[in-house]
Amino acid sequence: MTTSEPDLLDHIAHLARTQSGPLAAIARSEGLGAEDAVDAVQDALATLLVLDQSPGGNMPRFDAPSSEWTPFLVTLVRNAARNKRRRHFLSRPHAPLDGPDAPVEGLADTRPQADAELQRAEEHVRLRGCVAELCDTQRAVVSLRMLEERAGEDVARALGISPGHVAVLLHRARQSLRACMAS
Repeated sequence: MTTSEPDLLDHIAHLARTQSGPLAAIARSEGLGAEDAVDAVQDALATLLVLDQSPGGNMPRFDAPSSEWTPFLVTLVRNAARNKRRRHFLSRPHAPLDGPDAPVEGLADTRPQADAELQRAEEHVRLRGCVAELCDTQRAVVSLRMLEERAGEDVARALGISPGHVAVLLHRARQSLRACMAS
Protein backbone atom coordinates (compact mmCIF):
# COMPACT_ATOMS: atom_id res chain seq x y z
CA MET A 1 0.00 0.00 0.00
CA THR A 2 1.45 3.36 -1.03
CA THR A 3 1.01 6.29 1.35
CA SER A 4 0.23 9.55 -0.39
CA GLU A 5 1.72 12.82 0.80
CA PRO A 6 -1.52 14.34 2.19
CA ASP A 7 -1.96 11.19 4.32
CA LEU A 8 1.56 11.69 5.66
CA LEU A 9 0.83 15.29 6.59
CA ASP A 10 -2.50 14.34 8.15
CA HIS A 11 -0.80 11.65 10.21
CA ILE A 12 1.95 14.01 11.43
CA ALA A 13 -0.68 16.66 12.26
CA HIS A 14 -2.59 14.04 14.28
CA LEU A 15 0.61 13.07 16.13
CA ALA A 16 1.33 16.73 16.86
CA ARG A 17 -2.15 17.26 18.31
CA THR A 18 -2.24 14.12 20.42
CA GLN A 19 1.37 13.58 21.52
CA SER A 20 2.89 17.08 21.87
CA GLY A 21 2.34 17.39 25.63
CA PRO A 22 3.87 14.06 26.64
CA LEU A 23 6.71 14.48 24.14
CA ALA A 24 7.45 17.96 25.49
CA ALA A 25 7.64 16.45 28.98
CA ILE A 26 10.26 14.01 27.69
CA ALA A 27 12.26 16.89 26.20
CA ARG A 28 11.98 18.74 29.53
CA SER A 29 13.31 15.65 31.30
CA GLU A 30 16.36 15.89 29.03
CA GLY A 31 17.15 19.29 30.57
CA LEU A 32 15.48 21.73 28.18
CA GLY A 33 13.39 24.73 29.10
CA ALA A 34 9.75 24.94 28.05
CA GLU A 35 10.36 26.81 24.76
CA ASP A 36 13.28 24.61 23.77
CA ALA A 37 11.23 21.51 24.60
CA VAL A 38 8.48 22.62 22.22
CA ASP A 39 11.14 23.28 19.56
CA ALA A 40 12.58 19.79 20.09
CA VAL A 41 9.13 18.24 19.58
CA GLN A 42 8.65 20.29 16.42
CA ASP A 43 12.08 19.23 15.18
CA ALA A 44 11.24 15.59 15.84
CA LEU A 45 7.93 15.84 14.00
CA ALA A 46 9.62 17.65 11.11
CA THR A 47 12.14 14.79 10.96
CA LEU A 48 9.25 12.48 10.11
CA LEU A 49 8.80 14.36 6.84
CA VAL A 50 12.30 13.52 5.62
CA LEU A 51 12.68 9.95 6.88
CA ASP A 52 12.55 6.98 4.55
CA GLN A 53 8.84 6.23 4.12
CA SER A 54 9.25 3.17 1.93
CA PRO A 55 7.80 -0.14 3.17
CA GLY A 56 11.30 -1.38 4.10
CA GLY A 57 12.20 1.91 5.80
CA ASN A 58 13.05 2.42 9.45
CA MET A 59 9.84 4.07 10.62
CA PRO A 60 6.51 2.46 11.52
CA ARG A 61 3.69 2.35 9.00
CA PHE A 62 1.14 5.14 9.36
CA ASP A 63 -1.59 2.67 10.12
CA ALA A 64 0.55 1.03 12.84
CA PRO A 65 -0.82 1.08 16.41
CA SER A 66 0.42 3.76 18.78
CA SER A 67 2.49 1.17 20.66
CA GLU A 68 4.78 1.04 17.60
CA TRP A 69 4.95 4.84 17.29
CA THR A 70 5.67 5.59 20.95
CA PRO A 71 9.28 4.37 21.17
CA PHE A 72 10.02 5.83 17.74
CA LEU A 73 8.70 9.30 18.68
CA VAL A 74 10.37 9.20 22.10
CA THR A 75 13.71 8.44 20.44
CA LEU A 76 13.29 11.27 17.93
CA VAL A 77 12.39 13.76 20.67
CA ARG A 78 15.24 12.66 22.95
CA ASN A 79 17.72 13.01 20.11
CA ALA A 80 16.36 16.42 19.14
CA ALA A 81 16.49 17.54 22.79
CA ARG A 82 20.04 16.31 23.22
CA ASN A 83 21.14 18.01 20.01
CA LYS A 84 19.51 21.26 21.12
CA ARG A 85 21.16 20.96 24.52
CA ARG A 86 24.55 20.39 22.89
CA ARG A 87 24.11 23.49 20.75
CA HIS A 88 23.36 25.51 23.88
CA PHE A 89 26.23 23.90 25.81
CA LEU A 90 23.95 22.56 28.54
CA SER A 91 25.48 19.64 30.35
CA ARG A 92 23.25 16.89 31.69
CA PRO A 93 23.76 13.13 31.83
CA HIS A 94 21.80 11.11 29.29
CA ALA A 95 19.06 8.78 30.41
CA PRO A 96 19.40 5.45 28.62
CA LEU A 97 16.84 4.91 25.89
CA ASP A 98 16.02 1.44 27.12
CA GLY A 99 16.65 1.98 30.85
CA PRO A 100 14.18 1.91 33.73
CA ASP A 101 13.02 5.48 33.00
CA ALA A 102 12.17 4.76 29.37
CA PRO A 103 8.44 4.54 28.67
CA VAL A 104 7.73 0.98 27.65
CA GLU A 105 3.97 0.94 27.43
CA GLY A 106 3.40 4.44 26.13
CA LEU A 107 3.61 8.13 26.72
CA ALA A 108 1.03 8.04 29.51
CA ASP A 109 3.86 7.69 32.05
CA THR A 110 4.96 11.30 31.40
CA ARG A 111 1.48 12.82 31.38
CA PRO A 112 1.51 13.90 35.07
CA GLN A 113 4.69 15.90 34.41
CA ALA A 114 3.11 17.62 31.43
CA ASP A 115 -0.03 18.37 33.46
CA ALA A 116 2.09 19.89 36.23
CA GLU A 117 3.92 22.07 33.70
CA LEU A 118 0.60 23.18 32.23
CA GLN A 119 -0.74 24.01 35.69
CA ARG A 120 2.39 26.07 36.48
CA ALA A 121 2.00 27.94 33.20
CA GLU A 122 -1.66 28.70 33.96
CA GLU A 123 -0.72 29.95 37.45
CA HIS A 124 1.99 32.13 35.91
CA VAL A 125 -0.54 33.70 33.54
CA ARG A 126 -2.97 34.28 36.42
CA LEU A 127 -0.20 35.87 38.50
CA ARG A 128 0.73 38.20 35.64
CA GLY A 129 -2.93 39.23 35.40
CA CYS A 130 -3.01 39.89 39.15
CA VAL A 131 0.17 41.98 38.94
CA ALA A 132 -1.42 44.00 36.12
CA GLU A 133 -4.31 44.85 38.47
CA LEU A 134 -1.98 46.47 41.03
CA CYS A 135 -1.62 50.24 41.07
CA ASP A 136 1.37 51.66 39.18
CA THR A 137 3.52 52.24 42.27
CA GLN A 138 2.88 48.77 43.72
CA ARG A 139 3.52 47.19 40.33
CA ALA A 140 6.84 49.10 40.08
CA VAL A 141 7.85 48.02 43.61
CA VAL A 142 6.99 44.37 42.91
CA SER A 143 8.85 44.50 39.62
CA LEU A 144 11.99 46.08 41.03
CA ARG A 145 12.13 44.26 44.38
CA MET A 146 10.91 40.78 43.46
CA LEU A 147 11.66 40.34 39.78
CA GLU A 148 14.86 42.37 39.43
CA GLU A 149 15.84 41.55 43.05
CA ARG A 150 17.04 45.07 43.75
CA ALA A 151 17.63 46.28 47.30
CA GLY A 152 14.89 48.28 49.05
CA GLU A 153 17.09 51.39 49.20
CA ASP A 154 17.73 51.20 45.44
CA VAL A 155 14.00 50.87 44.76
CA ALA A 156 13.27 53.82 47.07
CA ARG A 157 15.84 55.99 45.28
CA ALA A 158 14.54 54.95 41.84
CA LEU A 159 10.93 55.74 42.75
CA GLY A 160 11.66 58.80 44.89
CA ILE A 161 10.05 57.40 48.05
CA SER A 162 11.32 56.30 51.46
CA PRO A 163 12.58 52.74 52.07
CA GLY A 164 9.84 52.30 54.68
CA HIS A 165 7.19 53.20 52.12
CA VAL A 166 8.71 50.62 49.73
CA ALA A 167 8.32 47.95 52.43
CA VAL A 168 4.68 48.96 53.06
CA LEU A 169 3.87 48.96 49.34
CA LEU A 170 5.51 45.57 48.89
CA HIS A 171 3.59 44.14 51.87
CA ARG A 172 0.27 45.44 50.52
CA ALA A 173 1.06 44.23 47.01
CA ARG A 174 1.79 40.73 48.32
CA GLN A 175 -1.53 40.72 50.19
CA SER A 176 -3.37 41.82 47.05
CA LEU A 177 -1.61 39.15 44.96
CA ARG A 178 -2.44 36.40 47.47
CA ALA A 179 -6.11 37.46 47.49
CA CYS A 180 -6.21 37.67 43.70
CA MET A 181 -4.61 34.24 43.26
CA ALA A 182 -6.97 32.68 45.84
CA SER A 183 -10.10 33.87 44.03
